Amino acid sequence: MACRTKKELKELVKEARKCIAHGKVADYIPALGKANPKDLAIAIQYPDGKCISAGDIERKITLQSISKVISLALVLMDRGTDEVFGKVGMEPTGDPFNSIAKLETMTPAKPLNPMINAGALVVTQMIRGDHVEERTHRLLSFIRELTNNSFIGINEEAARSEFETSQLNRALCYFLKHHKIIEEDVETLMDLYTRQCAIEMNCLELARMGMIFAMNGLDPDSGKQIIPENIARICKTFMVTCGMYNASGEFAIKIGIPAKSGVSGGIMGAVPQKFGIGIFGPALDQKGNSIAGMKLLELLSETYQLSMF
Repeated sequence: MACRTKKELKELVKEARKCIAHGKVADYIPALGKANPKDLAIAIQYPDGKCISAGDIERKITLQSISKVISLALVLMDRGTDEVFGKVGMEPTGDPFNSIAKLETMTPAKPLNPMINAGALVVTQMIRGDHVEERTHRLLSFIRELTNNSFIGINEEAARSEFETSQLNRALCYFLKHHKIIEEDVETLMDLYTRQCAIEMNCLELARMGMIFAMNGLDPDSGKQIIPENIARICKTFMVTCGMYNASGEFAIKIGIPAKSGVSGGIMGAVPQKFGIGIFGPALDQKGNSIAGMKLLELLSETYQLSMF
């Protein structure tokens, strides 16, 4: 049985807070550097409509790399597995999320998986639409349906801040363009990708998205299959094997649930057939994951035996 009371959740948050002093906000992106490292919040969304939460749950966070799971689901729905995985692989990597190293040694030079930056850029390129605005709108509409909130939008300051500082991602794009994996204009793709990463929401909405994945793409409120079951399964598998950057193996052993983190300090978790989790804790560990958020998930998994393994 999982945590069902706010009091239990508050105790876990209190314990996890002890880690915050060892983390640091992602100040290499100026807009993210403004976050309060002491913030920590969690929401758990159950399919029966019950939601429990603790901490600063209304604080909005940009999705950053969490958006990679959502764009992957959308593109798989649009284009199918053969086309998508013809351009990006399915294998975990022990390298940092922004590394170019594996691209230089792979033949063909396609990214190892959709959760590293190189792979996510390739996936984002495949979002259908005639221009950035239309493609952004398609992704936003999908996210609004997953969260059941038509007001989800983009943090323009964060998008601009990332666009101006994303030189390493541009380098990945140009490398992939040289090898004909990316075919569109690099600045157009960077505009779309940085807007994707700057989509913002709070922990409650993040937990609801996680719950949809936990329920194999089904929205229990409406009864609608928002994401086809096989695509939800693919996304959850990537979350388990690649979702926490190059800490994914340790995460699978210690915690063992599908989850995806972002350098804003957000984590979206999907405990299969049970509930979704949304976490915000902007103080990061050395691998780019929320340090207190990781501890919080570890405590949850240990206390309520949530590991899939």
